Amino acid sequence: MQELAARHVKIFDPFWSPRLAVNAEKAIFHQWEQLEATRCIDNFRIAAGEKDGFREGWVFADSDAYKWLDAASRIYALHVGPELGSLMDSLIALLRRAQMPDGYIFTYNQIHFPGQRWVNLQIEHELYCHGHLIEAGVSHYEATGRRDLLDLCTSAADLLVRDFLHASNEKACGHEEIELALIRLYRVTRKEEYLELARQFVERRGRIPLFPLRLWREFNSYNKRKAHVDELRKAHVAEHPEYAAFRLPEGNFARKPRFSRERWYLNALPGFYFQQHTPIRKQTVPVGHSVRFGYLETALAMLLRARPEANLLFTLEQAWERMVTRRTYITGGLGAAPEIEGFGGDYELDPEYAYAETCAALASLFWNWEMALLTKKAQYIDLFEWQLYNAAAVGMGQNGDTYLYNNPLAVHGGVTRKQWYVVPCCPSNLSRTFADLGKYIYSFEKDNLWIHQYVSNETIVDVSVPVKIVIESELPWKGKVRIRVKPGIRKEFKINLRRPAWGAPSLGEQTTASGYDPRNAHYDTIARLWSSEGETLELNFDMSIQLRRAHPKVKGHAGKVALTRGPLVYCLESVDNPGVDIFSAQLDPASLRDEFVADLLGGCVVLHGKTTDGKPLKFIPYFLWANRGESQMVVWVNCKESE
Repeated sequence: MQELAARHVKIFDPFWSPRLAVNAEKAIFHQWEQLEATRCIDNFRIAAGEKDGFREGWVFADSDAYKWLDAASRIYALHVGPELGSLMDSLIALLRRAQMPDGYIFTYNQIHFPGQRWVNLQIEHELYCHGHLIEAGVSHYEATGRRDLLDLCTSAADLLVRDFLHASNEKACGHEEIELALIRLYRVTRKEEYLELARQFVERRGRIPLFPLRLWREFNSYNKRKAHVDELRKAHVAEHPEYAAFRLPEGNFARKPRFSRERWYLNALPGFYFQQHTPIRKQTVPVGHSVRFGYLETALAMLLRARPEANLLFTLEQAWERMVTRRTYITGGLGAAPEIEGFGGDYELDPEYAYAETCAALASLFWNWEMALLTKKAQYIDLFEWQLYNAAAVGMGQNGDTYLYNNPLAVHGGVTRKQWYVVPCCPSNLSRTFADLGKYIYSFEKDNLWIHQYVSNETIVDVSVPVKIVIESELPWKGKVRIRVKPGIRKEFKINLRRPAWGAPSLGEQTTASGYDPRNAHYDTIARLWSSEGETLELNFDMSIQLRRAHPKVKGHAGKVALTRGPLVYCLESVDNPGVDIFSAQLDPASLRDEFVADLLGGCVVLHGKTTDGKPLKFIPYFLWANRGESQMVVWVNCKESE
C-alpha cells in the first residue's frame, strides 16, 4: 500500500482541527522558547564558535533541537508562516556553521572532547542524534522542496556510511532511531548505501560478543567522561563567576518500586534494555526500553517494505501479538517498569507504577502504521487509533504548553503537567505526529482505497483514476460518519472501511491483558462501479459505554473495570469528584449514562454514574486529565458485580 502525504489531506474536523491549530500556533513556538531557555540551541552556537558559555543538557540534548525542526517542518508543510519559517531558517544556518567539514555534528564531543567520536555507542546516543537530524532533513525537504537541510543531513549520513558500513557488530547504537532515519533518507534519495547501512545496523543487534563486559566498560568510560565535564564546569564557573547557575526542570516521573536499580542492571547487562540480547529474528518478545523497542520494530517493518522477508515478518507479528495480549495497558500505554523505562513481564501492568512514556506510544504508532502498509491488516490501524486518542493524546495539555512524560493509570498525587522537563523528548515528538495526522487516514494501491481513520477531511486519491473523498465525522463523541466518494469518471474500484474493535463485546472471555483487543477489527470491502456524480456512504458506530475487565493474571484488578466509550478510555479525576475517595469508591454500573458537556475541557462527553452508596461519580476522557492543576486520578475502578 502507498500513503498520502499529510499536506494533500485537508482536515476540517470538529475534534482534531482545534487541537492541530494549538499545535501549529502555540505548542511549536512554546517548544522553541523552552529550547532557548534551557540553552539547547546555545550548544550549537558554542560548537560553532559563536558564543562563550558552557554546554548544557544531557549528552543527547541535540536531538531535542532536531525533533523540533522535524515537527516545525511538518507543520510548515500545512501552514506556511513567516515566523516559523524564519526560526527554521535560522536554526538550519546555525547547524551548518556548527557541523564539521566531514559531516560530523554532536555538540557534546565537539565542545568537551574535540577529536573524539563514536566512543560509547550504547550509552551516549551519537547515532540516535544523527538519526533525528536526518529525519528533520527529510521532513524539511518534503515540506519545502529545498535541499539546504537535506544536503547537511546527507553529508552526515555519508560520514556514517564511511565509518560504519561493513563495520564490526559492536558498531550499533544503543538507542534505535538511526535505522529508520536512514530508510527515510533512502526513500527520498534512493541511495542504496543508506538502506544497506540501516539493514546492517539492525542485523548487528544481539551479536556483540561479551556484551555485559563491553557495556560495563562503556559505563566506566561514560562516568570518567562525565567527571571530566564536571571539572570543566567548575573551571568555567571559576573563570566566569557571572555565569548563571543552571539546572534543567525536574521531570514528572511516575513512582518507582523497590529494587529499581537492581532491576535495571539485571535488564541492561544481558542486553534486554537495548534489544541487544539476541539477534533480531529471535526477538519475538517485547523487552527493554519501550521507545527503543518501538523504533527498532518500526525500522524492521520499513526495511521489509523495501526488502521482503517472511521470517522477519513472522518475528514482528509474534512480537506484536505478545505486546498486545500481555504487555499493553488499557490506554495503549507501553512500559510497566519505570526503572528500565520499558516492558515488565507478561501481565505486569500495575496502574500506579506505569511508565507508559508518551514517546513509547508514539513509537508504537509509527510501527503499527508500517505494519498496516505491509500486511493490510486492520488490527494495526485499530491499535494506532486507540493509542492515538489515549496513550499519545494525553501527553499534551489543552493549551499546547504543558506536557506529561509518564502516563500512569492511577495517581495519588505528584504527577502533573509541566511546561518542560529534564528529558524533553516527548513534546516535539507529539507535535510532529499530530502535524502528520492527515498521512494516517488513507492508503491506496491500484484499484483499492483503504480508509483507516474517521477524521473529517477532504482529499483526492489516485486509484487508477482521481477520486475526491470527503469525510464528515462526529467521532470521538458521536458515532456518525459520512463519506462522499466522487471519481473523475465512472469507475470500478474497492473501498475498504475499517470496522473498529471498540464496538465489540467486552465482558466475555479475556483475550488480552488489558481487556481491549484490536484484533477484533476488520475491513468491510465495498467493490462496485462508482458514479462520477458522487455517492455517499453513511456509517453509524456503536458508542455505548463499555465495561472492560483485565485478564485474571493481571494482579490487583479483580473486581475492577475500566470504562470506555468509542475509542476513548475514561478515568475519575478528584477535581470532578469532591468528597469521594476515587480509589475505594464502588461503581454501580446500572447508573451509568453519557452526556456531552460543552463548557468542560473544551467540550467533551462525560460519563455520569453513582457509587453503590449513592454518591455521584463523573468520568472524563483519560487524555484530558491533569488540565486543571494537580489532582488524583484513577482508570480502574471498583465495580459492583452484575446481578
